[in-house]
Amino acid sequence: MAQRLVSVWQPFFLGSENPKAAVAAAVELEELGYSRIWFSAGFGQDVPQRFREILDGTERIGVAPGIVSIWHSSPAEAAAFTENAQQAHPGRFLLGLGTSHAVLVEGDGTAYRKPYTKMVEYLDALDATGLAPERRILAALGPRMLELSRDRAAGAHPYFIPAEHTAEARAALGPDRLLAPEVAVVLDADPATARATARQYTSGYLSLPNYTNNLRRFGWTDDDFATGGSDRLVDAIIPWGTPEQVAAGLEKHYRAGADEVAIQVLNGGDKTTFPSEAFRALAEVLI
Repeated sequence: MAQRLVSVWQPFFLGSENPKAAVAAAVELEELGYSRIWFSAGFGQDVPQRFREILDGTERIGVAPGIVSIWHSSPAEAAAFTENAQQAHPGRFLLGLGTSHAVLVEGDGTAYRKPYTKMVEYLDALDATGLAPERRILAALGPRMLELSRDRAAGAHPYFIPAEHTAEARAALGPDRLLAPEVAVVLDADPATARATARQYTSGYLSLPNYTNNLRRFGWTDDDFATGGSDRLVDAIIPWGTPEQVAAGLEKHYRAGADEVAIQVLNGGDKTTFPSEAFRALAEVLI
């Protein structure tokens, strides 16, 4: 396989209570040749300091939140964090923004209304701070948000999608915008246990309308969403098997137009242990 931009999406980096362990894992990924580390910014009012800790502890690897919720972190705070990171580590921090989900936003009393309009207003506020569009990327699924990613950001960071969505996203973005989908994987060649691990992940996302509505556009139905996902849906979204088989699944996204694939290794929901052996094995076949 030709060399690609291969990055990492892993909840460990925010979930770990040990900053030194997070930085050590980041250093190893940098040495292996991964291009960027993505992880959630959570749902606090500030961009977590963990992003800066990893930037300070590494030399070359990029860092990006996937994503900062526009309902939780203010445009001024997000812009200030991004500018400070840019001054300290030029070109290495990319601000990932997303509209999150109604169930997560309304849980703290905020009304989840008109998320597209909210994103436009947020981008307007970022523009007012002087933050360049090239310093941000949007979590985009539907056509309107993909167009916004093209027109007002560096590109798109789709999440929980099949390769067919990557092809649609590339067509919407055009050739010059960054397309960096997240793709979860399972390094396990046994179909029963691999799919069981995958369903621990898919079951939560298939309860969120943002994702199921997006999948319906590609022909998936309620039958596919039941009980954690049909085998066909699980196999389409979660490459599993040997490192070589997983690499073949990731290749579908590159062929569909991805510039960079952010690999999330599923390890049974454990957010405190970094799956270093899996990323070493994948580096051997991908980088």
